[in-house]
Parts: sequence; structure tokens; C-alpha cells
Amino acid sequence: MNNSSKRFSFLFTFLLMIAAMLVVSSLMNSKRGDEITYSEMRTLFLEEKVESFVWEDGELTLTVRTDNGPVELRHELASVDIFVDDLSGVYERQQREGVIKEYNFVPIQPTPWYLEMLPYLVISALMIFALYFLLARANGGGNGAMKFGKANFRIGSGEKKVTFADVAGADEEKAELEEIVDFLRDPQKYRAVGAKIPKGVLLVGPPGTGKTLIARAVAGEANVQFLSISGSDFVELYVGVGASRVRDLFEQAKKGAPSIIFIDEIDAVGRHRGAGLGGGHDEREQTLNQLLVEMDGFGSNEGVIVMAATNRRDILDPALLRPGRFDRQIYVNPPDVKGREEILRVHAKDKLLADDVDLKVIARATSGFTGADLANLLNEAALTAARQEPHVITMSTLESAILKVVAGPEKKSRVKLPEDLRITAFHEAGHAIAMYFLPTQDPVHQITIVPRGNALGMTISLPEEEHSHLTRNQMREEIVALLGGRVAEQIIFDDISTGASNDLQRATRLARDMIAKYGMSDALGAVTYDNDGEIFVGRDYERTKSYSEQTAGAIDAEMKKVVDAAYARCTQLLRDNLAKLHEVAEFLLAHETMSHGQFVACMKGELIPEQAESLFDSARPDESAT
Repeated sequence: MNNSSKRFSFLFTFLLMIAAMLVVSSLMNSKRGDEITYSEMRTLFLEEKVESFVWEDGELTLTVRTDNGPVELRHELASVDIFVDDLSGVYERQQREGVIKEYNFVPIQPTPWYLEMLPYLVISALMIFALYFLLARANGGGNGAMKFGKANFRIGSGEKKVTFADVAGADEEKAELEEIVDFLRDPQKYRAVGAKIPKGVLLVGPPGTGKTLIARAVAGEANVQFLSISGSDFVELYVGVGASRVRDLFEQAKKGAPSIIFIDEIDAVGRHRGAGLGGGHDEREQTLNQLLVEMDGFGSNEGVIVMAATNRRDILDPALLRPGRFDRQIYVNPPDVKGREEILRVHAKDKLLADDVDLKVIARATSGFTGADLANLLNEAALTAARQEPHVITMSTLESAILKVVAGPEKKSRVKLPEDLRITAFHEAGHAIAMYFLPTQDPVHQITIVPRGNALGMTISLPEEEHSHLTRNQMREEIVALLGGRVAEQIIFDDISTGASNDLQRATRLARDMIAKYGMSDALGAVTYDNDGEIFVGRDYERTKSYSEQTAGAIDAEMKKVVDAAYARCTQLLRDNLAKLHEVAEFLLAHETMSHGQFVACMKGELIPEQAESLFDSARPDESAT
């Protein structure tokens, strides 16, 4: 501990003791009785309302009778003799009447000064001990007050060692990071050709795509010091603590170089400077400034590589993203069908799978799932298998797990009115038939009116192939399919319900994206009017629209035009297939669920099979498209 720290600690302790003594003094004084004048005290004695009194250190304390019980009063009395002479008549009268009272009239010896100070010292010691104990707990033990500015990092990647073999579906990302691992193992090979390794690597991608897992794998592959910390661990209420922790983190990394620093959720500390209502002079921005200096300032960070992960690159400060700080940005995207199969194989290593489980089929049926979603899927299937006999994961178990992950558990016990079931059946049938006759839409794999989560029914479709782009015609037909439920209600019941609220939100959002984001309007042309990215209040709260009110009105008119055209097309499509709409709805009312094979047979006019096939049967590679 340096001298300045010692002086601060001594001053802090001294001030704390003074504060504790003042608090104790005020508490002890608050317990003493109210002070009265001499005449008031004399009157109480004359009226014989005093039960007892004590004289100590020049102060007379009286116990007086009242209607609400005894009350303690006090008076500063310099001389007892004068007091006795003044009230001698009261004693003489009481003696003649035979009702003389016994008062405690013996002066009490004054309390030694060191005993009077004892409560103050005890309370002060307890408060100091409690404060140091809390500081120690808040900073991981030891000398907590002195460790307040130390970085709360973890050395290593966790209890279980993770390597690149545990990371599936991210071959390109691993290839880029293997270069960094190789540099840390043999830096001389790169220096010989004049190559400089990137100072920082930023992992960007949606939640659940495995950014943190990849960083842990780098730690497992590179036999170097690995310091991991969360972005929120830097931010503290007290000014200067975050910057101090940044300095401490880099000092520790330099001592053990070569080393890797991993900052998870860096957007907690790396957001735009000057953003927000409070101005730019806050603790978070001082922390960010210190991080910028440490990554590429006047100092040297030879052998220290900074890795960070975020899913909000759009809100990071530009100075943090420039070359020299985060030289390399690796985008970790959701896996494709091949990557999903590899991820499933990694997570299925320690699971008991039945012989009928085909991970390739599951991968085709889980389009859009991230690595975290797939891990959760297999875990839900394992939990279900543990409650059943035999305790193995089957394709049926995985099917129920997928539906549970996507839409929540079944709620078969919910009371369902016949009219509500009828509305739901025609609503879902409208979606399914619209999707069947729209060539760009994915095949229907299951229709159900069993409630799950907030949904009263579901129409599940799975893509035959994964597309990287959406065309204008695909988006228009998707809006038609989304309106299928509302249109079916209008045709059958000549009324509409609230069940289509989510469908309408999605259709409206898709129409707005077509017009304002992708420039798919003939009237407005190939112009974009929407910002690409999520709103960040600290940056966007005072930003105005980049287009006029007239243009905004034109965008709304074009949106309505797109939705109205889709509504008219869906109405015509369902009216042309009204008999099929009734047939599918009646089947759902009778059986609650309709499989892919049953739905296709119904639409082709064939005999509907009694036995429903699995959700995965239509996802098998050898099955022809509908």
C-alpha cells in the first residue's frame, strides 16, 4: 500500500469514528427525559406528582405520574441544599399528615470518563468492521477497500476445457482464430516475414450463435494466459473505478504475456460516447476512454490480444472499431443445415439416443435455430425422456421438444368453448390452404388447434431449402399467407376476431420493409427510408426523420396498397377452395391435429389416412416436395 493510500485509509477511518460517535451521542441523548424549568419542577413537587427523583452530576431526573403512565423529566440543578430548603414546607406538611414520601435523595457518584466513552468506542469499532467486511465481500475477499479498483477477471475459460473440436458449424470463424492461436504459440514465424498479428478481434453475431464458446475454445487451444471479464464488470457507481479496473486488467495481462483478454458483452462499456441525456462526462465514458488508450495508446501491448463479443455492433463507438484496436471483425452467423447437423452431433455425445434418431433430418427441420437453440432442444428432449420409459431420446421425443421450444408446452387442460375452437380451426385452415397454393411458400408440415403458449393454434411449415435472399414476389406471397386466418374468419363467419393480431403485425412490418427498407415500390422507386439496425436511445433519441411528411404519407399509402392487394388475392384464393377450407377445419375439430401427409391427401382429394406421420417424415431428404 502506497503512502497516499495509507493517508486516505487513516482519514476515512477517523471520519467514520467521528460520525459514529455523533450518532451514538444523539441516540443516547434522545433517551433522556424532556427538560423543564425550575418553577415547573417546583409545581410538580407541590402537587405531589413526583414519584421519585435522582440527582446526578448537577442534573435532577424526575419520575412523574400522568394519566398515560410514568414520564421522565429532567432539570439542571446546581445545588441540592437550596432545592431542599425551598421545598421544606412540603416535607413538614407531609410529615404532619403522615404521608411523607420516600425519595431517592442520595447523590449518585459520577461515572468514570472511560466508562462513558465505552459505548462510543464499541459502536465505532462495529461500524468500521462492518464497512470493511462489506467492501471485502464486494471485491472478492482480502483487503476489500484496497481492491475496489482491481479488475474482477477470471483466469482460464471455465471449469471445463473447451477446444475447437467442441465448436461446430463455424469452420471459417475457427480458421481465422487458429491463425491467432498459432501466432501466440510461435510468434517468431510471423515476425520473420514482417507480419503483425491483429491487436483485437471482435466477434459479432446474434445471441446464441456461439461467440463466447468460440472465445473459450481459443483459450483451450492456446497454452497462454486467458483473462475473461464481462463488460458490466467495469462499470461502477463511483467515478474512476472502471478506468482503474481497465488499467489493472491490462497490467496483469502484460505481466503474463503472451496472453488473451476476452471481454464479453463489450457493448455494456463500449457504446457511443456523448450519447444519452446525461452528457459525456460519466463513469462509463471514462472507462471507455481508458480502454481505447490501453488498446492502442502510447504504451506497448506486445503479446496481448483483446477479444470481445457483442450482438449490438451498431451502438459501439467508432474509435473502438478502427484498425489498431479491433483490427479483425468476425461475424458469427446462425448455422446452415450442415452446421446444425454438426452442432447436434456435438451436443448429442453424452445423450442416450434411440436407433431411429436421424440428426440429419432434425437439422433440416430446425431452420433458423442457433447453436444455443439446438443445445436447448436436445436438453428438453432428454428431460422428457427421463420422465418416460424407456429412458432414451426418440424421434417422437425430439418432435415434442421442437414444438415446446418453438411455441411452448401444450395446454390441453385449458377450457375451450366450441365457438372458439371453430374459429381457431377455420383460422388455421385458412393459413394452411393459402400456403399450399402459393408456390413460393414452404410446405405445411402440421396444423393444430391445441393451445401452446399464447397461441390458440399453429400452422407449422418447414423450408425444403434455405435461401439467402427474399424476392419481392416471395414477400408479397408471405403477406398473403399471413392474412389467410383473418380472411377465412371473414368468409365463414362474416365477422373477425382478435386472433389475427400477430399475423397483422407481421404482415404490416413486412410491407413496411418492402417499401421503406428494400425499395420495392414502383411509386417511390429504389430509395430506402429506414435506418438499418435497431434503435439505440442514447444515439437516436433526438434524431429526426430523413424524409418529409409528404413522403411518410406516400410510404403509408404504398404499405396499405400492398396489404390490400394481398387481402384481395387471399380472399379469391380461399373462395375458390371453400370446400377444402371446410374439410380441413372439420378434420381439425374432430382430431385437433393434422399432419403433412393428411393435409396433402385432403388437398388432392384422396382418402385421408387415419395415422398421422411424424413431423420429421416430411423433412427427410428423399421425400419429394409438395
